[in-house]
Amino acid sequence: MHHAIRRQTIGDILRRTALRLPDKPAIHCGGTRWTYAEFDALATRLAAGLAQHGVGHGDRVAVLARNSHGFAALRFALARLGAVLVPINFMLKADEAAYILRHAGARMLATDGGLAELARAAAKLDTQVTDFIWLPSEDPDEPAPGMISFHDLAACTAPLPDAPLQSTDMAQIVYTSGTESTPKGAMMTHDAVLWEYVSACLDADIAEKDVVLHALPLYHCAQLDVFFGPAIYVGAENHITSKPTPDNLLPMMAARGITSFFAAPTVWIALLRSPLLERTDLSRLAKGYYGASIMPVEVIKELARRLPLVRLWNLYGQTEIAPLATILGPDDQLRKPGSAGRPALNVETRVVDDQMRNVAVGEVGEIVHRSPHLMLGYFHDDERTRAAFHGDWFHSGDLGVIDEEGYITVVDRKKDMIKTGGENVASREVEEMIYRLPQVSEAAVIGLPDPQWVEAVTAVIVLKAGQELTGQQVIDHCGAHMARFKAPKRVIFADALPKNPSGKLLKRQLRQAYMESPAA
Repeated sequence: MHHAIRRQTIGDILRRTALRLPDKPAIHCGGTRWTYAEFDALATRLAAGLAQHGVGHGDRVAVLARNSHGFAALRFALARLGAVLVPINFMLKADEAAYILRHAGARMLATDGGLAELARAAAKLDTQVTDFIWLPSEDPDEPAPGMISFHDLAACTAPLPDAPLQSTDMAQIVYTSGTESTPKGAMMTHDAVLWEYVSACLDADIAEKDVVLHALPLYHCAQLDVFFGPAIYVGAENHITSKPTPDNLLPMMAARGITSFFAAPTVWIALLRSPLLERTDLSRLAKGYYGASIMPVEVIKELARRLPLVRLWNLYGQTEIAPLATILGPDDQLRKPGSAGRPALNVETRVVDDQMRNVAVGEVGEIVHRSPHLMLGYFHDDERTRAAFHGDWFHSGDLGVIDEEGYITVVDRKKDMIKTGGENVASREVEEMIYRLPQVSEAAVIGLPDPQWVEAVTAVIVLKAGQELTGQQVIDHCGAHMARFKAPKRVIFADALPKNPSGKLLKRQLRQAYMESPAA
């Protein structure tokens, strides 16, 4: 039997939608508009063009780019080739991006005009990158010199090579900032991502009639695979922007009749604080989604009050589960405020103790999952894969409580991950950086509630005797060596850090101590 007969891959779903809805608007970004038939044909030509440049089945192609129609097309072109997408956070510094390029073994790196300099700088740092692909941006720009142009690739007339592609093949490796100092690459197969699309479509009500605005970064699996992919699967109309600011988003929502929008809590908060909000016609906006960190309950109430026509969903998960695990629907927002909801359609979730026994209602335990959404494991990292799948369940590393109705609330991160502005920051990585300052005796990095960032990266530092250091010096030092979002927003100097009898730092106690106190 030919391998294509029963196949279901990310590349196949676009073709099926194009056959079903050929003339429907598929992509609108800047001045570019494609129907589904045009988008589908372009993805195939782009794939054929990439094949002529030597990209084949299993090859890792990294993308360091802002949201654009170019990014969207490349995602489906790579899927058609059986090549592996490696999206990179464009807020990383060159050496952080280079680690991912090196670890993934990417020989090709796609980028755009605004990030071309960072892409070249990263590629130079002992990576295997030999070629760059230039992607067009939301705003018109010229191809970067010395790069393979998206437009040239998309003009390819050669037929697409017949690859022995299967749904169990790898579709992407998405790097997640672990608590360890090195990120881990979650290997996602086509079928894992597609099962997750099914859960997203049904539980988050992603539908053909939706007019969706994709404004959070597509390098992040939340925007890419909970919203963009499922929207293509069902045939919704997609508007893509790279500027998630109120001044851009609000007029765009009104002008384009946006009905569905996802954002991290920080972006929803920015919209609520914008003077434009009251003057913007958002009467078409029917579905609002948030995730990536916990939405403050006061903000949920304010959203319900000021945007009464918008039904809200909270989505919780992590990269390793493609990334949807649990959902809190519109009817439960005010009934179960702060909760992450219940497991999505294709997910089984428990809250367990260290012996893998279910904890009692209201008791804190670790959140673990079983699901076809889950990753195969971490790329080239058997040890961390074994740890993550210990006891035949996937260990999220998040601590939660479950109530009598089965709703889960995330209370803490086992690994003290800080979620700031929708980005993950591993406290240990920031601590390691602070420890490079010779004046520092001890440092602990925690997330403290913040009206703008949801959690502000906060450093609590004990200085060596007789040494002096200012908070600004600490912030500048971190900002010079790490992505800006990882650097502390606040620095507090203390005489000592709280520890238990065995010397383990008590971060929860630290958080409680400084929760109310202003920054020093």
